[in-house]
Amino acid sequence: MDLKYIGHSAFEIGLENNAVLIDPYVARNKKYNWHDSNITDIFVTHAHGDHLGDAIEIAKEKDATITAVVELANYCREQGCKVRSVNFGGWINYDWGRVVFVPSFHTSSLPDGRYGGEAAGIIFDVENVRIYHAGDTSLTSEMKTIKELYRPNIALLPIGGNYTMDVEHAAVAAQWLGAQTVVPMHYGTFPEIQADVEKFLNLIKMNNTNCMVLDPDKI
Repeated sequence: MDLKYIGHSAFEIGLENNAVLIDPYVARNKKYNWHDSNITDIFVTHAHGDHLGDAIEIAKEKDATITAVVELANYCREQGCKVRSVNFGGWINYDWGRVVFVPSFHTSSLPDGRYGGEAAGIIFDVENVRIYHAGDTSLTSEMKTIKELYRPNIALLPIGGNYTMDVEHAAVAAQWLGAQTVVPMHYGTFPEIQADVEKFLNLIKMNNTNCMVLDPDKI
C-alpha cells in the first residue's frame, strides 16, 4: 500500500491492482496525473468544493464509483456518476478492504446550494492498516471513541484552523486517537488556513507521536 498526499485534503491510496482517491481536489496539483492511475473508487467526506473537487470528472472518465453520504451521493448520481450511497453505521466492504464513515463536526452544502448531508470522517481498513481521514472537523470527543473502537494506525488531520481544527486542537486530537503516525492536511491552501507546522510538530513530539509532513510537490 502506498499513501500519496496530493494536497489540501486529497490523498491517493495505491494498492496492488487499483487506486482509491479521497477528497480529490486534485486539479491544483499539476504534478499529479490521475489519468495514469487505475482509480476504481472515490471517497468524499462532504460536499464543499475543496473536497468534492474533481470527483465528478474523474469518476466519469475512470468509470469509478463515488462513495459518499446519501445527499452527496444522490447529487453525484444526478451528474451521471456511479455511486455508493452510505451513512454512519457499520463497515462497508470492497474487494480491496473495507471502510466505515464516522461523524465529523462541519457543515456541508452542494455546489448548487442544496444541503449536502452530514459531513464525515472515513476509516479505511486496507492491508491490515487502518487510516483515519478526519475530513473537515473540529476537535470532538468522538475521536476518543474512534481510538477505542478502531485504533487507527495513521491519522490524517486538518490543522489549518478557521474552518477546522488548528494546530493546538489537532495535537490534542492526535493524542486522543492514539495513532502511531499523524499526517497534517488542510492547511496552507488559502490565506485563511495558514498553519504553523513547526509548532504542530513540536506539540506532537510531546505526545511521542510520529508526525509525517508530506509534500504534495514530491509525489
